[in-house]
Amino acid sequence: MNNLQKYYKDSVAPAILKEFGYKNVNQVPAIKKVVINVGIGPNLKDKEYLESVKKDIEMICGQKPVETLSKKSISNFKIREGMVVGLKVTLRSHRMWDFLEKLVKVTLPRVRDFRGISDKGFDRNGNYSLGFNEHLAFPEIAADEMDYLHGLELAISIDSPSVEASKSLLNKLGFPFKKEE
Repeated sequence: MNNLQKYYKDSVAPAILKEFGYKNVNQVPAIKKVVINVGIGPNLKDKEYLESVKKDIEMICGQKPVETLSKKSISNFKIREGMVVGLKVTLRSHRMWDFLEKLVKVTLPRVRDFRGISDKGFDRNGNYSLGFNEHLAFPEIAADEMDYLHGLELAISIDSPSVEASKSLLNKLGFPFKKEE
């Protein structure tokens, strides 16, 4: 069992149970999956860029990415139906916990000019989304060996009864939210 997962079971879940007055452990918010997504954008026709992004995501996540295809043609964006427009990876179980631990303890502190993550990334179901402008913050990426610079988005799917409970969960897991000013 991963350190963060053990910490969740031993410390975070009982604390949230007490904080929100839940009657059952199953009411405590739980992280179900993490989806990492990269849009290809203006480099749609550049096969070398696509392969570079695939390799980067595979190093970051430890899992092969799946190509996302366009559902319809859009002439203004020069996209035809069935073209590769992005890459994504869905992490669950032990890989998800390993990734979240690395994100909180290593990656976020390495982000340039970091002052905390925004608490505005929650949707009404309690899921959290976070974006990176550069993938350089991840420890697996060596800046001198990198061919292309790209951003990526994280979507953390949380099974939660409320946004407040989700925020409390992420806060207790060590996610550094910005201080209210």
